Amino acid sequence: MTTPLIAIVGRPNVGKSTLFNRLVGGRPALVHDTPHLTRDRRYGDAEYFGAPLRVVDTGGLDPDAATEVIGAGIHRQAMQAIDEANAIVLVVDGRAGVSAIDQELAVQLRATGKPVFLAINKIDHPTVDHLIHDFHELGLSSIYPVSASHGRGIDAMLEAITEATGSVRPPEEEAPYVYSDAPVPAPDEAFEEEEEDDRNAAPEKLRVAFVGRPNAGKSSLTNRLLGEERSLVHHEAGTTTDPVDAEFSIGGKNYILVDTAGIRRKARIDEDVERIAVSMAIGQIERADVVVLVIDADLGPSEQDARLAGRIEEAGRALVIALNKSDLVTGDAKKAKLRDLSEETFHFLTWAPTAMISAQRGDGVDRLLDVVERAAAEHRKRIPTAQLNRFFAEVIQEMPPPLHKGKAIRINYITQAKSKPPTFVLWANAEGLSASYKRFISNRLRETYGFRGTPLRIFVKEKVDRHD
Repeated sequence: MTTPLIAIVGRPNVGKSTLFNRLVGGRPALVHDTPHLTRDRRYGDAEYFGAPLRVVDTGGLDPDAATEVIGAGIHRQAMQAIDEANAIVLVVDGRAGVSAIDQELAVQLRATGKPVFLAINKIDHPTVDHLIHDFHELGLSSIYPVSASHGRGIDAMLEAITEATGSVRPPEEEAPYVYSDAPVPAPDEAFEEEEEDDRNAAPEKLRVAFVGRPNAGKSSLTNRLLGEERSLVHHEAGTTTDPVDAEFSIGGKNYILVDTAGIRRKARIDEDVERIAVSMAIGQIERADVVVLVIDADLGPSEQDARLAGRIEEAGRALVIALNKSDLVTGDAKKAKLRDLSEETFHFLTWAPTAMISAQRGDGVDRLLDVVERAAAEHRKRIPTAQLNRFFAEVIQEMPPPLHKGKAIRINYITQAKSKPPTFVLWANAEGLSASYKRFISNRLRETYGFRGTPLRIFVKEKVDRHD
């Protein structure tokens, strides 16, 4: 059975995003008292006692703002959510009373023929329950006084929604009992290698985050891949505020594409909303399997792009650099200038692949996903210990470790401790291995095993010889 989709709609600043966060858990949507902060459709999963629901947050509907470009885009996004939904929650501000927009929306939503639930928000205490009586004039029978911020009244509304949409808790399957007289291994010894393999298998859905400066084309790229308008596109910087997650499948492969707010230098961020949006965008780097750093190729990479790339490397995420608007880079001289500037800006990221694309025209966008897939595979790659040590014997023979405080460093063996990112441990008689020698080992690992698109980690641990 398909999970029912519930659209949350209403005029600006009534608490739609707060309700969304309450239903899906955590704070995935940006909440602030600035109107029109939510602009794109934002989806999340919720449940009520095991009954699954899919929830979509929308921007505030305002007929006056709908005449502007961004306002019209918010309106389109909300209408799309209403069309997709199995049921609709109309959120109103209980303390502000009934507005003309509330009345207009109620008429519009009743005409859809879908179940409509009126959530009268900001009814935080029984002493203000009398405020709900004015809202009967909206002609909606399913009325629920709630407090999205405190959780009051949410259970009653969810119970009604699950009943109306037919969402039911999946039956619990009883595990069959199988008798075995084999000894049970100790927890720290049981299936260690198999569990490690499971952790590093390809994820069911590859999470790909698009980050970059404002107006680099992140939203255009997201929309191009999805084949629909999921993120608003406008020349005004800061059009995207919340990170926008979108599930996407192609060629039997599944992705979660994450469009994020444009990230500027801290010195240029002077509004609370943008500061919070940038913080949420940076948080998406940690959650991603692969980060695509989107750059306006016509302008070329900047110091801010280099700082962002450095942050991605520090987070240990796989990285692909996408030079967008490449159709504007014409002529050999301009192409050579872009190539030289890219090499100079990202001199510390020789391992990161670069893709030339045009999100607007579609050039190279299909090949971008191939590059992303290869980077993800390298990010989770593991090399067997025996194979690693055969390789490392040749490395040491080629260039032995330098002296440390006049003492010879003897490396006994190398292991790969983990993947995502690939992390190697050198067991030696001392921990004082120079950074330059670690870079040498890293370069040799890349020459032999690839690891294109992923950072590497190399640590040294002292192995103490135990003698009586």
